[in-house]
Amino acid sequence: MSEPTTLQMVASKELGGAERWFIRFCAALAERGAPAELAIRAGSALDGLDLGGLPIHRLPFRTTWDPWSRHAVDRLIRRIRPDVVQTYMGRATRLTRLPERGGPVHVSRLGGYYALGPYRHAHAWIGNTKGLCDWMVRQGLPAGRVHHIYNFADPARPVPPERVAECRAAHGVPEDAWVLATLGRLVPVKGHRHLVEAMSRLPATLAGRPLRLLMVGDGPLGPELRRQSEQLGQQDRILWTGWQRDPAPYLQMSDLIVFPSLDAETLGNVILEAWAWERPLVTASFRGARELARHGEDAWCVPCEDAPALAQGIERTLSDPSLMRAMTERGRERVEREFGREAIMTQYGELYRSLAG
Repeated sequence: MSEPTTLQMVASKELGGAERWFIRFCAALAERGAPAELAIRAGSALDGLDLGGLPIHRLPFRTTWDPWSRHAVDRLIRRIRPDVVQTYMGRATRLTRLPERGGPVHVSRLGGYYALGPYRHAHAWIGNTKGLCDWMVRQGLPAGRVHHIYNFADPARPVPPERVAECRAAHGVPEDAWVLATLGRLVPVKGHRHLVEAMSRLPATLAGRPLRLLMVGDGPLGPELRRQSEQLGQQDRILWTGWQRDPAPYLQMSDLIVFPSLDAETLGNVILEAWAWERPLVTASFRGARELARHGEDAWCVPCEDAPALAQGIERTLSDPSLMRAMTERGRERVEREFGREAIMTQYGELYRSLAG
């Protein structure tokens, strides 16, 4: 059987977790030579980015009820006649209405615990954690059509030392500093305010080395978090990089990855990125972390929304080189075995063949 053709559709205007996954997923499809085409919102943050060289269709995607956008989606699907239409987030999913039989299969990929009303008309659903899939079934979706596939972690791609040195100098990071990094949108669910407070609870130095925290990302909470850091006297220790299309230099210069998300966080790609980059990890025990991480083995886990525990976890980890080495090694083994790109893309290929068959 030939590989099923797919149309991958995302209607978002800005870049968030789903859109960053979409970028990586498109690159993986292209690398495999998969017969895929893309539909994105015209003029969105995705428009103009490298999406693996796959054919791109720019649609209006104005609102979830806009008849012109609905017509544009229907017309595109009739024209290219894919075997599978995979939608991301609510808008693209709501605007895609396909018959139960005799046409493409509509699969909706969910990366969060969203209200399922806008998704129920799809023919199948993908959840990126087991917990999310179990929840979808409890909400009434048929178990036989709910499919679990984790996100993959891209392998670390080190950059030249000169590039790392440039980033370090640009942010004034001392050569002898412990470098902590946290990656993600500056939005409430990421729990950054607890990390800012945790920094205020850490000593000026650990083992004679100063501490610096790289906030890699942007978002609506940026101004509030900066004010908090100033109020707590952390403006010199917390450094703001803004959104980075390629965070590799910051991952490469880091000694520790910290992920302070709230319990509502579904998966947490930062966990996989830390393991792929062979960096020790301190993470809050949000529901995605409880499914993925093993405390004291591949991560140091602390309660959510608990700045004192987060500070203690950071200090405990940085003070124990043997613990850091052990967690790094276990994380590397797990990401290679369970979350590699080839393994996850093989699962997607098998699912598409099953749905199209």
